[in-house]
Amino acid sequence: MTDTLITQLEAQATRHMIEVEGRFVCWRQFGQLSNGPPVVLLHGGHGSWLHWVRNIEALAARFTVWVPDLPGFGKSDDLGPSRSGDMADLVHATLTSLDTLVGADTWVDVVGFSFGGLVAAQIAARRPRIRHLVLLGAAGHGGLRRPRGELMNWHRAKTQEAIDACMHHNLHMHMLFDPAQIDALALTVHSVSCQRARFRSRPISQAGGLSVALAQTSAQVLMVWGEHDVTAEPAVLMTSLVEGQPKRQGRILPGVGHWVQYESADAVNRLLLEVLSLEV
Repeated sequence: MTDTLITQLEAQATRHMIEVEGRFVCWRQFGQLSNGPPVVLLHGGHGSWLHWVRNIEALAARFTVWVPDLPGFGKSDDLGPSRSGDMADLVHATLTSLDTLVGADTWVDVVGFSFGGLVAAQIAARRPRIRHLVLLGAAGHGGLRRPRGELMNWHRAKTQEAIDACMHHNLHMHMLFDPAQIDALALTVHSVSCQRARFRSRPISQAGGLSVALAQTSAQVLMVWGEHDVTAEPAVLMTSLVEGQPKRQGRILPGVGHWVQYESADAVNRLLLEVLSLEV
């Protein structure tokens, strides 16, 4: 069933390999409707386009949806021989390839998760024609984190069974609050994405920069956190990043962790469809 869902999504996608200065960024396009600007979904660190596996179909029923593997992730090329890359290069390659696909003068809506939220904010700081910027558990806030426990290094695992055990543990420690949500699909997405991730996003995610980027965009901003997000203290960030900012709104989703669009997919899909349908 897990493989079937991913295979079905792949079958629905039109894949585009966009060259930027000699390296390729892989984008998947879903939906053909024109009921508003294109919607761009940016995945998190150690992630891939599959971070949106439970959201793409709902959004593509109403919008044209564009989902990349960010440079250094999934099927996109690395940024350079060091395999570590540079945030400015990643943002440049992502933005340049997006503008190649949809046109630099086209209005778009951008939704970013975790590290992808920081990428989304930096794109919004550079690209004037963004209507809505939606950030789910965004990285780069520079505030306190609430680790649930130590993560396991799956690179040291010697067997597939050991790798699976590491992935299950890490999903519970970092991504999902409810253990019942760690199903076969979540394990597949997390495992495939982690094993194809080369860009070192964690130091960048923890270094700050989100508030600076947000100050440079004119987009309408919605910031969403799970109540139990281990990467942040949502109530504190609501005060520091949202209050007193007329173009920003915040929402805390009860009973869920960091990967909100998976753990609370129905609620997030409804919220995104509502927000992205609003005129600015």
